[in-house]
Amino acid sequence: MFFDNTKKSMERALLIFIKFKNYKLKSRNLPAGKQTFEQNIEELKNLASSAGAEVISEIIHIQEKPNPKYYISTGKLEEIEQSIIDDDINILIFDDELTPGQQVNLQEKLKIKVIDRTALILDIFAQRAQSREGKLQVELAQLNYLMPRLKGKGLILSRLGGGIGTRGPGETKLEVDRRKIRDKINLLEKKILQISVQREVQRKLREESGAFKISLVGYTNSGKSTLLNSLTDADVLEKDMLFSTLDSTTRKLNLDTGYEVLISDTVGFIEKLPHQLVAAFKSTLEEVVKADLLLMIVDLSNPDYENHILSVKKVLNEIGAKNSDILLVFNKIDKIASDLLIRSVRLIYRNAIFISAKKKLGFSELLDKIKEIVSSDYIKILIKIPYNESSFESQIYKNCSITQKKYLKNYIKIIANCDSKTFMKISSLVFGSSSNIKIQKYKK
Repeated sequence: MFFDNTKKSMERALLIFIKFKNYKLKSRNLPAGKQTFEQNIEELKNLASSAGAEVISEIIHIQEKPNPKYYISTGKLEEIEQSIIDDDINILIFDDELTPGQQVNLQEKLKIKVIDRTALILDIFAQRAQSREGKLQVELAQLNYLMPRLKGKGLILSRLGGGIGTRGPGETKLEVDRRKIRDKINLLEKKILQISVQREVQRKLREESGAFKISLVGYTNSGKSTLLNSLTDADVLEKDMLFSTLDSTTRKLNLDTGYEVLISDTVGFIEKLPHQLVAAFKSTLEEVVKADLLLMIVDLSNPDYENHILSVKKVLNEIGAKNSDILLVFNKIDKIASDLLIRSVRLIYRNAIFISAKKKLGFSELLDKIKEIVSSDYIKILIKIPYNESSFESQIYKNCSITQKKYLKNYIKIIANCDSKTFMKISSLVFGSSSNIKIQKYKK
C-alpha cells in the first residue's frame, strides 16, 4: 500500500475495468503504449490506496462498446449492485473517464459515490499540494473538471458524503452554481498568472546568468526527488507513494567544471494524465520546456518501465518539450535481483545511465555524462575591452562565467565561459555597433 491510513477511515472501493472488443475510443487519454490489464489494475489499486481507499475487489468486464447511459453494460450493473451489498462498498472507481451524464446516472442507479480515474488523480493532487501555487493549480483543475458535471442548480458534492473525489485544498465543499464557479476559475487563473509572471522573472534571471538548466522528468514514483536529494543535499519529500512531490524545486549542482548548473525536480507523470492538470500546471511545467537537458528517470524495477517511457514522452510532446535533449537514466538497479535484465536493457538503450538514487550507485558515470554534455554546450571566449568602454564588462558578468581577468595597458582582458546562444548574443552586440571591443573563441 502506498498510503498509510487506518481501515476505519478508509472508503471501501470497488474498481471497474472495461475492455472493448473491436472498438476504438475517441479519447485523448488513451494509453500511450501497450499496458496490460494486469498493469492497469495494479496502477489503479495504487492510485486508490494513495487517495486513502481500501480496495476490496475489482471487476473486469469485456463488452462491444460503451453504454451511452452507464458506460458499462446494464447486465453487469446487476453484478455490481450485488457486490456493493455483499462487500459493503461505498465508492465505485472506473479506470476510464466517464461523461458527466454517465456519472450521474450511475450514482442514481447504485446509490453510492461513483468517480473515474481523472477524479481520483485530482483528489490525490489535492491531498499532496503544499505550496500556494500548487494548491491554486489543483483547485483550478478540479473546478474545470467539475464544470460540465453541474446539473440544474448545481451538483452539491457534499451530498456524496465527502471523501475521495469531493475534497479540494483545505477540504472545502463546493456548493456553488455555474456562474460562481466561472468567477472562481477566472480568479484562480489570474492568481496563477501572477505567480507564473514571478516564476518567469526568476527563470529569466537564471537564463541571463548563463546557468545550464537540468530538469528531472519521469513517471510518478520513479525516484526523481530521491535523486535530487542525493545529488544536491536538498530536502525534498521522499516517499514510496504516487505524486509525493508536486512543487518544482531547483538546486545548484556542483560539478567542479567552472560552469553554474541548476537542477530542478518536477511533478511526476502518469498514464492518462488528466488534461485539466496539464493545463493547470502549465507554468510549473515551463521549467521542463526551458531546460537545456532533461534527465528522464525510469524505475527499472517496475515491469512496465517501457510503457512508462512512452507515457512520459507523450506528456513531453503535449507540453512542447518533444525536441529537448534527453538523457535516459534507469533508477533502482539495487532492486534488480539479476544482472541479466540490466545487460539486456543496456543493449537496447546504449546511451542510458544505470543508477540507484537511494544507494548512490552509478553516480560517477551519471555525473561524468552530465559534465560531458554541459561542457559541450559551453564555449571559452576571449574579450578585450578598451577602458573607455568598460561598461560593457557588466554584460560579460551578467551572461558568462569569468575564469580570468587582467588589466593591461590599453584594455581589460577577460577569459570567460558561456553557452553558444550567449556567445552569439554578445557577439551581435559587439559587431552591431562601432565598438572597439574584440571578442573571439579562446585558443591557447
